[in-house]
Amino acid sequence: MLFGKSLFQSVVDRLDAEAEEQPPADEPTFRINGLSTSFLSETPEQGPGPSLSESGADPRLDAYLSLMSDEIPPAEPEPPAAPLETLPPPPPVWLDRLSPEEVVEDLGLEPSDDRERLQERRRAFARDNHPDRLPADFREQATIRMKMANRLIDEAIKRYDLGFGR
Repeated sequence: MLFGKSLFQSVVDRLDAEAEEQPPADEPTFRINGLSTSFLSETPEQGPGPSLSESGADPRLDAYLSLMSDEIPPAEPEPPAAPLETLPPPPPVWLDRLSPEEVVEDLGLEPSDDRERLQERRRAFARDNHPDRLPADFREQATIRMKMANRLIDEAIKRYDLGFGR
């Protein structure tokens, strides 16, 4: 404390004293001297600012409207109700082939296939027919086909391992 006052209070008192000593400064204006408030010429009977046209409207509005064409642009055509991208794709041709004979035909199984060839056929079938590669509407049938193909290949591998396919 300085002379019974806190440091903060002494700084505040000093700033108040300095503010009283200085004359008030002219507040800055953001106008350029010599320019009127608009680019329209002033008439002697009117003060500064835009003059009104004989219709009582602002001449700047008239100038803006004179730049616009009188033609009305044609309305934009409405977008089609459902774009082609949102339509569901047609189901694959093979999706309805659910019998074991048709799946064996699609797998291309042969009695002379060895274990590695059977695994290759399983991967190729899954690459083309896996349910994860299809839209949700077709996954149930594709799952049935994949289960059937896996079961048929597993049986063929067991037969090969037991020596029936050699």
